[in-house]
Amino acid sequence: MSLSTIALLIVSGLFVGFINTLAGGGTIISISVFMFLGLPPMVANGTNRIPIFLQNLTAVTNYSKKKILNIRTSLKYAIPVAIGSVIGGNIVISFSEKTFNYFFIAIILFMIVMILLKPKMWLKENPTKINTPFSVFQWILLFIIGIYGGLIHVGIGYFLIAIVVLMRGYDLLKANAIKNLIVLIYVPFSLIPFIIHEQVRYDYGLVHAIGNIIGAYIASQWASRFGSKFIRYVLLLLLFISCLQILSMFYFDSK
Repeated sequence: MSLSTIALLIVSGLFVGFINTLAGGGTIISISVFMFLGLPPMVANGTNRIPIFLQNLTAVTNYSKKKILNIRTSLKYAIPVAIGSVIGGNIVISFSEKTFNYFFIAIILFMIVMILLKPKMWLKENPTKINTPFSVFQWILLFIIGIYGGLIHVGIGYFLIAIVVLMRGYDLLKANAIKNLIVLIYVPFSLIPFIIHEQVRYDYGLVHAIGNIIGAYIASQWASRFGSKFIRYVLLLLLFISCLQILSMFYFDSK
């Protein structure tokens, strides 16, 4: 591995760790960088789960220390997602590269539309919803999101934040912390199929993780200090970045 490759992985990892910790969508950058360095889409998808795990471990540790995240009461969110992720990870292994690329683009477009609909609702906390038991529908929805996370992971943070805020009543800051815990728990399960089918490039993943850890630490510190409004502005910025990523994907795919 050349020094330029190491530098690219670490620097891009810093941005990805920062973005993913505050909201989501940073996986677009990770997979794009891995593919730029020559990894096939499936290998890029599998490799990406190593830095994802380590960045979320960093964020969860930080949020827990600052009393923003109660790990014990938040674990219930991760169970259906983890189960679904194992199924999703096995499904994506059977995808062709062309199918995976189109699926990748379609999901990003859907993610952008979802963020545009009602972004202001993500800032309100509802104590009544927080204390309401989980409904069967919510369990099923988290399970489906887990399947999606096992498939590709891109933008899963937006889906998780939307559920935790809109359906469970948490404010954006606490919802973001819970999201990091969910991802931390489910990613190792979704990684298993990729390991079994030898779709992981460990050296790239671990080097990329160096930047991810730094970015996650900075992001969780800033989120704790500046709160929900800061996270909202980051979400809006990521919308613009996602649009640029989609345009570049269509450009390269047309050649």
